Amino acid sequence: MKKISLLLSLILFSFNLSWGKLKVVATTQDLAAIAGFIGGDKIELSFIAKGYQDPHFVEAKPSYLLKLRGADLLIAVGLELEIGWLPVLVRDSRNPKILAGKGYLDASTNCEILEKRAGQVTRAAGDIHPFGNPHFWLDPNNGKIIAQNIARRLSELDPANTSFYQTNLDNFVSKLAEKQKQWEGLIEPYRGTKIVTYHNSWPNFAKYFGLEVIGYVEPKPGIPPSPSHTLKLIQLMKSNDVKIILMEPYFDIKTPQSIAQKAQAKVVVLPPSVGGEKEITDYFSLFDYDLNLLIKTFIEVGIAR
Repeated sequence: MKKISLLLSLILFSFNLSWGKLKVVATTQDLAAIAGFIGGDKIELSFIAKGYQDPHFVEAKPSYLLKLRGADLLIAVGLELEIGWLPVLVRDSRNPKILAGKGYLDASTNCEILEKRAGQVTRAAGDIHPFGNPHFWLDPNNGKIIAQNIARRLSELDPANTSFYQTNLDNFVSKLAEKQKQWEGLIEPYRGTKIVTYHNSWPNFAKYFGLEVIGYVEPKPGIPPSPSHTLKLIQLMKSNDVKIILMEPYFDIKTPQSIAQKAQAKVVVLPPSVGGEKEITDYFSLFDYDLNLLIKTFIEVGIAR
């Protein structure tokens, strides 16, 4: 009886800890990292796509439905990044809070969005996002805006804790500003460096850090590389003295390695998301990790300034 009583007490204690907290679900680990910083212990946080997964392609598991059914707030990347899996989950969750209104937050709101498409877009152009490139969180300035969006929405849903969310937002912005000075100092000698990437995941990252993307391993977004495209890319890299191919951890490295060998370059597997490596535990360490690895590779291939 004592054991049963103790177990019931622990259950009730856990229940009371979460009672009254906003239940927040983020579609990606990046958004969860920022939401966790802002929401702290006032929210109950979970996410769907892990940092080592391709967020375009996520299996719609029943466990995700359970998360969404109880959510007070769903935070999505938007720009159709999750178009292949999120709409059906939201629909089947039958949760009116996240179907419309304040319970759904598009994190891209007010961010700088690159590569917006004018006119009709067809599948012939590959996996194109007509509303703009959805990898906008890879610009730290957009990270600040995402944090502001989240703090504003949490305050609307939980006005009693507005000052708490605002304090955390101020701390996030202050820490981000300090880190940006560090990151910009690290990359300054390498601004203008030409690179090739596997997928078009890096335009915001490249713009902020002054890198020039001149080509892609994919001939079109989401289209596997063909022999003819691969040959042209090798020639392009040689003629422009490109020494670096960036690729995400969830793509097959075989073709990029072959291209790099023939072009006398090197492949850098660069995680674009929090959780992509065990060392990348938050939004700040994402840029710490990626920049340190990138600059280390620049030096290895002789791009040191």
